[in-house]
Amino acid sequence: MHTDILLVALNAKFSHTNLALRYLRESCCQAGLGKPELLELTINNYIPEMLGQIFEYHPRVLGFSCYIWNIQLIKQLLPLLRKVLPDTVIICGGPEVSYGTEAFMREVPAVDFVIRGEGEQAFPALVQRLFSQQIADSQEKPKAARYEIVNNMKVLDAQSKDLSGVGYLNKAGNYQDGGVVDVPQLDKISLPFAYEPEEMAEIQERILYYETSRGCPFRCAYCLSCATAGVRYRSWQLVQQELQFFVNHNVRQVKFVDRTFNAKKQHFMPILQFIQALPDSCRTNFHFEVAVDYLDDEVIALLQSLPKHRVQLEIGIQSTNPEVLRRIQRVNHWDRIAHHIKALLAKGNMHIHTDLIIGLPGEDMASFKRSFNQVYTLNTDMLQLGFLKFLKGAAMMEMVEQYRYQYMDIGPYEVLSNDCLTYEEIHWLHIFEAVFELYHNAGRCRHSCNYLIATQEQGDAFGFYSKLTNFWQAKGYHHQPHSAKHLYGLLQEFVGEAYGAQLADSELWDNLLRFDALVADNGKIRPEQLNWNLEKYQNLTAGFWRNQGDITAEKLLPGFQFTTWREIRRNYQIEYFTYPVHNLPYGHVEKQDTWLLFDYTKGEACCKKLDNFN
Repeated sequence: MHTDILLVALNAKFSHTNLALRYLRESCCQAGLGKPELLELTINNYIPEMLGQIFEYHPRVLGFSCYIWNIQLIKQLLPLLRKVLPDTVIICGGPEVSYGTEAFMREVPAVDFVIRGEGEQAFPALVQRLFSQQIADSQEKPKAARYEIVNNMKVLDAQSKDLSGVGYLNKAGNYQDGGVVDVPQLDKISLPFAYEPEEMAEIQERILYYETSRGCPFRCAYCLSCATAGVRYRSWQLVQQELQFFVNHNVRQVKFVDRTFNAKKQHFMPILQFIQALPDSCRTNFHFEVAVDYLDDEVIALLQSLPKHRVQLEIGIQSTNPEVLRRIQRVNHWDRIAHHIKALLAKGNMHIHTDLIIGLPGEDMASFKRSFNQVYTLNTDMLQLGFLKFLKGAAMMEMVEQYRYQYMDIGPYEVLSNDCLTYEEIHWLHIFEAVFELYHNAGRCRHSCNYLIATQEQGDAFGFYSKLTNFWQAKGYHHQPHSAKHLYGLLQEFVGEAYGAQLADSELWDNLLRFDALVADNGKIRPEQLNWNLEKYQNLTAGFWRNQGDITAEKLLPGFQFTTWREIRRNYQIEYFTYPVHNLPYGHVEKQDTWLLFDYTKGEACCKKLDNFN
């Protein structure tokens, strides 16, 4: 196979797709360069395997999309590609090489050119010039080598200086720079729609990225958006057509990469109204990143009216400390944030994901504890703990000396220490984050942990997870893999050590863990150490499923029809508890016979109390 243009993505996960390369593909088509081939790999692929896959295309031009999660791998791959594809022109682009471009090119001499900034116009222009130069040179020398073609083109550019947005090293080794460019108008000519009908069947179950704006109204120091001014918007007419395209192709999720989706109401409101008007049969989920404190009552009411799982919101809070926020040029209105999140959660119709950043200037351990506890009390579906990253081009780079930052010199450029946190504390916080991810963010043992936080830690969630982290570290569990089933036993071991065997061995604690196991992981986990009673009461529950008696499956489950016992066990479970674990008050708890029906047919656990079931 011989390909003119091959565009390669090394995605973080197979479920991800690369939006940037799809833009370049469509831009090249629009410029009359033919359709480039796309090759989407992941950072988990084996380097020799990736090398072989790329080699099989024998491309004339090879493009790489460079991000913090793949840059180290790309740096290892490029020198090997130069050895096996000596006549291929290699072009890199993306946020990781748009800044510090000269240093990157000197470190990785296999690269011929770098696109700086938004490449939808700069990349096709560069490739057009390369192909024209190749034709011109081949007339004089039929087998002109890549380096001759590239050098001749660079000589011409030094004279005309019209390769906008392109950086390169000339024959003498001097760096030439065409500046950082953007696409001024997000119309269909400057920015054609990225997806094609022919590819949708293959990628409809993956996360499809999409944008309706570029730029951000805020200037947060840790974000690369602080390097650009203003916000550019795609027209509603185009957005409407493109959203309908996704719906028509029945895609699983569309993730908007707009930096702040709700930056301009007259832009985002028609999008929400379009989503609101979609039929109930639409399964597409739309993911937005929003500044929730800037939503008004009208927008909140619209979001509350949407069908369950139609949208999910990502809300970057980062810190609740006003002084820390001031240092990173960010303003949060905490009262409005808390009020609006609680209002949105009250309807139970959407997934809400909040973020905090560890290592911000002035955020010591005591301050982070306050931020964590305040956000934890909101009880969102996820609370992601990220570590401050030092992105090339972001304003944080100017604060390194002032706050005595040490950070990783290689991607992902995470904080190692500063004047508030030692590396030992940062290391401990990494273990804290991993433990929190295994339990809370994975949806495991939430009721059990919240019970302990309320009754043993007086509401101090950070204090609880700190004790769990110390236990984890002391046992060396952070160096070991753990199955989901194993996590229940480890939590029980921790409770015995931290709060005493009387609690760990109690009937109430067994009730809590059984309930948590049945509502997490779609009910597939059954830790053996717990007192399951399915077999004990199977004669009683059989009548329910066979529709015998006053309380039956047909009456409680719309559309239910008995098929096989195997099907029943896969989709449902009835469990008996001696405490009202589904609605447990934190404090003194009285015993109460409780029968709960768990339904897994809708993709998540639904729990229903069976009254008078005995």
